[in-house]
Amino acid sequence: MEHYLDNSATTKVCPEAAQAAYKAMCEIYGNPSSTHTLGRQAKKLLDTSRATVAKTLGCSPAELVFTSCGSESDNWAVINGAEAMKRKGKHIISSVTEHDAVRKSLDELEKRGFEITRLVPDDGGAVSPEAVKNALRPDTILVSLMLVNNETGAITDINGISKLLKKEKSQALLHTDAVQAFMKIPFSAKTLGADMISVSGHKVHAPKGIGALYIKSGLKLKPFIVGGAQEDGRRAGTEAMPQIAAFAAACEAAGDIKENAERMENLRSLAVDTLSARIPELVLIPGGAPHILSISLPGWRSEVLMNYMETKEIYVSKSSACKKGGRSHVLEAMGYNSKIIDGAIRIGLSRFTTKEDIEALCQALKEAHDTLAHC
Repeated sequence: MEHYLDNSATTKVCPEAAQAAYKAMCEIYGNPSSTHTLGRQAKKLLDTSRATVAKTLGCSPAELVFTSCGSESDNWAVINGAEAMKRKGKHIISSVTEHDAVRKSLDELEKRGFEITRLVPDDGGAVSPEAVKNALRPDTILVSLMLVNNETGAITDINGISKLLKKEKSQALLHTDAVQAFMKIPFSAKTLGADMISVSGHKVHAPKGIGALYIKSGLKLKPFIVGGAQEDGRRAGTEAMPQIAAFAAACEAAGDIKENAERMENLRSLAVDTLSARIPELVLIPGGAPHILSISLPGWRSEVLMNYMETKEIYVSKSSACKKGGRSHVLEAMGYNSKIIDGAIRIGLSRFTTKEDIEALCQALKEAHDTLAHC
């Protein structure tokens, strides 16, 4: 029996999303920019889908732009957000534990003459408002920090940072990569306080190839892709209607986000308690999100552990899937030694994860611990 526990890398498409995508491909297949009947039907579906995703994110439909993925949303927000503000300064605050979509965008901006302050997280893996305050300067024009870390689940207080920027009367725009937070922990764009928020569909049981960027009303952000007048002129290219419709369907099908979070937290706690009791050497890497559990078996190689569990049809990962096996820069930044990093495993839960999945995981890790040799 398959036990899929790599939901932080991607999620299985839910039936409602798959059905919505099929309908958009085979029934409502017109171009939303066309003025004939099929085009108008597609435009109506586009508007309805945007309203659904916007409601889930807690913003107005006009503040939501569909993109191809979370990485595009991050690139757009960071690069063009900085470019929009460069006449007022060239200092940016971020962290060393961001997703590569942000890290590499910052590298590009550095080549363009921007100065980047990359903050080190606290012992829990998050970046505090106090750390941002200490790094803040009059010429700071952008702060970009992840809401939920994709490897550890550490939660950064974006709302607190937003309040800090207002209190300090900072001109800086605030962007947050909320790809791992969206529909996993309760939050609203209206109350979070960020100017730009990146989200992605394939982390919430929609297909790959669809994401969105929240752009606060009044913020003028240069288009990242130019061409046609789609997305109110903010992102050119014919809208990916099957993915957009599926994204909206996944949002609708999710149910109560708070209840889902509580259920995942209970399963996460079960895994922590069981594994801690069965494997004394286990190291629990701090993280506050209910759906991400990062652990390590120092002295055992994560690749070997993963391969062993795969023979049991249990699927986990060692860090971000985007790194393709590379060593975790997040755990390095948190100060962990090589044995802990090389033995680290990320377990990703979803609203479909069951108690049986967790029990199978714990049993398999115990067997791996007992039968596999130390490195």
